[in-house]
Amino acid sequence: ATGGDGKLEETKYTQPLILLVSVMALELFKKECNIIPSFALGHSLGEFSALVSSGAMSLSDALYTVHKRGEWMQADCDGGKAGMAVVLNVSDEKAEEVCANARAEGKKVWCANYNSDGQIVLAGLKDDLSSLEEPLKAVGAKRVMLLNMSVASHCDLLSSASEKLFALLGEKVGGNFAFPIVSNASAQQYSDKDSAIKLLKQQLISPVLYKQSIKKFESEVDAFIEFGNGSVLAGLNKRLTDKPTFSISDMATLEKTVQAIKG
Repeated sequence: ATGGDGKLEETKYTQPLILLVSVMALELFKKECNIIPSFALGHSLGEFSALVSSGAMSLSDALYTVHKRGEWMQADCDGGKAGMAVVLNVSDEKAEEVCANARAEGKKVWCANYNSDGQIVLAGLKDDLSSLEEPLKAVGAKRVMLLNMSVASHCDLLSSASEKLFALLGEKVGGNFAFPIVSNASAQQYSDKDSAIKLLKQQLISPVLYKQSIKKFESEVDAFIEFGNGSVLAGLNKRLTDKPTFSISDMATLEKTVQAIKG
């Protein structure tokens, strides 16, 4: 759905909606298949969905928190000058080197998402990101594409938002975890309130270590299940692990997943 005034496209509104859809898909699955996961892992905003799934945050508290998170992110990136870019077919080390060289010249660019081998997302000021196309292609990048985004997630531009989020998380995160969460910021598991607060604050200004997390913990599971609209993570997982990934976004994919798990 889209609002006539474009409000649904704003981060402070899209984040709660995405979280809600993910949790709804999870609840439908739980009615059909009562299994306890080894851990929960989200990608960026998805780490809050993971917290809800573990019982460490209520849905209402999570919706409020991600709304405020999106609002503060937009405030830190106000003016439309910040954004993100996806880079294909370049090593993590080369992308990090290009960004470091650019920052040494005063540009504001960072590696933000390690999605899979050969796919990395950068964040920063749009003009600075655009200037990286030539140096990135010089070290092997096949494509550098600016994304249609008005915020620069997981980088130093969000330092103010991260401090505000830290204060709010202290009020909203609980201490009871039914199973561990894998942190985007550290690629380590946590299952206590203090770690959750610290790592979710850090997540806003640190790259999402998704690729590293899947590779590190794939041996602990028989399969991954993705909850929410689309199957982006399933697509990434095909490049990262031989373990199957099921995506649940509607009744048809729910039925397919339940049948596969129950055999």
